Amino acid sequence: MKKYFLRYALQFVPVLLIISLIVFALVYMAGDPVALMLPDSATPADIANLRESLGLNRPFLVQFWIFLTHIGSGNFGTSFRYHTDAMSVVMGRLPASIELGLLAMAIALTVSIPLGIWSAVRKNSSIDVLIAGASVAGKAMPPFWLGLMLILIFAVTLPIFPVSGSGGLRHMILPAITLGGGAAAEISRLVRSNMLETLGQDYIRTARSKGLGKFAIIYRHALKNCLNPVITIVTVQLPFLIGGSLITETVFAYPGVGQLLVQAVNARDMSVVQAGVFVIALIVIFMNMLGDVLYRLVDHRIKY
Repeated sequence: MKKYFLRYALQFVPVLLIISLIVFALVYMAGDPVALMLPDSATPADIANLRESLGLNRPFLVQFWIFLTHIGSGNFGTSFRYHTDAMSVVMGRLPASIELGLLAMAIALTVSIPLGIWSAVRKNSSIDVLIAGASVAGKAMPPFWLGLMLILIFAVTLPIFPVSGSGGLRHMILPAITLGGGAAAEISRLVRSNMLETLGQDYIRTARSKGLGKFAIIYRHALKNCLNPVITIVTVQLPFLIGGSLITETVFAYPGVGQLLVQAVNARDMSVVQAGVFVIALIVIFMNMLGDVLYRLVDHRIKY
C-alpha cells in the first residue's frame, strides 16, 4: 500500500508542474501585470522600477523557476486588493466552500441513491418515467436560474431562508440545493443503470432462489456492487462543488472561494486568482486519490 501511494504521488509530479505553468501564465493572459497594478498616471520610470522589483524583466523560464520555488512554500505574492498574503485570503474562504460543497453532496446522495434504486426496481413504470424526467430537468436547469427561483420562492414569497450571505445552516440550504441539483440528477441515472445491470447478474438470481427478501437483495448485495461508478461521480463532482461554484456563490453572495475568484478576476487581483486555482487543482488531485482508495475498500477484487 505504501508503494501504491508513493507511485501515485510520483504520477502527479508532472501534473503539478503543468498546473503550475498554467497558473503562472494566468498573469500574462490578463495583460501586462505591471500595467494592471499601476494607475494610468504612472510614468515610464515607475513602470520600469516596478517591473524590475517584481523580477518581470527577467527571461520567462527564470521567472517560472522563481515562481516554482515560491509556491513550494505557499507564497503566491501579496493581494493588492486585500493587502495581505494571497494564499491566506484563499484559505480564509476555503472552509466556507468546503462546508457548502459537502452539504450539497450530502443532499445529492440522500436524494439520488434512493430515487435511482426506486427507478430501477420499478423499471418502465410511471414512477420510473417521472424520476427520469425529473433527472433530465435537474441536469438541464442552469444553476443561476435555479438559484434565483429558489430565492424567489423560499426567501421572498415564503421568507423561510435568508436571501444571501452566511452565518449558519439556514444560509447554506438554498445554495446547497442549487449546487446539489445537477449532481443528484446525474447520480440518480447512474445508480439506476448500474442497479439494473446488477439485478440481472447470476448471483442475484441465486439469492432470490435461496429465498432472500427484496430488501436484503437490493441493499446487501446489489447496491454494494454498483457503488464504484457512484464513487467516480462523487470524486469528480465534489471538487467542482467546493471550488467551482462561482455562479452559485455569486448569486447567493456566499463568501466562498468561488465568489472570491469572481471578485479577484473582476479586480484583476491575479495573485489571488493564482492561489485559488492552485488550491482547487490540489483538491481535484486529492479527490482522485481518495476515489482510488475507496474503490479498493468497496470492492476487494481491485488490488493496489
